[in-house]
Amino acid sequence: VVIQKQGAFVHYYTQFLPDSCYHVYNRSVDKRPLFLNDDNHIFLLKRYDKYLSPLVTTFSYALCGNHFHFGIQIKPEVVLSEFIEASQWIGRFQTTHQLVSHQFQSFFLSYAKAFNKQNNRVGALFQTPFKRCLVDTDDKLARMILYHHLNPQHHKLCSDFRTSRWTSYLRYLNNQPSKLPREVVFDLMGGRQGFIEQHNDI
Repeated sequence: VVIQKQGAFVHYYTQFLPDSCYHVYNRSVDKRPLFLNDDNHIFLLKRYDKYLSPLVTTFSYALCGNHFHFGIQIKPEVVLSEFIEASQWIGRFQTTHQLVSHQFQSFFLSYAKAFNKQNNRVGALFQTPFKRCLVDTDDKLARMILYHHLNPQHHKLCSDFRTSRWTSYLRYLNNQPSKLPREVVFDLMGGRQGFIEQHNDI
């Protein structure tokens, strides 16, 4: 089912499969801000790391006021099976899609509970179901990463995307330890300098 077009992507409620890449995004149910301070951004990224990092490699992300984007690759089936076994969930999930979707929903719920408590708010925070589309070529993967990193500037949340603290762009360029696949993405985009130049050329 095609939902809408946004930038270079056509979004589907597609099924998650091992080793496949996806653009995942969601927004607040009322289009109001999801983040009211820096701590909200940090907390969301920590919740994401807790619930999703065991199952996915994250290529890029952008937290943009009332919505966010993540570019992910589902880990191999053997890793997913080990996660299920360690969690004592054997027999609970019949497909990769069920497992990954469950972790995304747990991530959303965890953030929403904390956000609602902090702001004396009740009810759903995120739109459901969340949207995702398959990213099935290297060219689409590179364009997705560029799209995510430029998103805060596109939505006028900053005058220069290079200054945004809430995308993965600066984390690719600093020397701090990171779970981002720096070498894979640099190879995809012509090295570190090519990564910078492709962003500058947009």
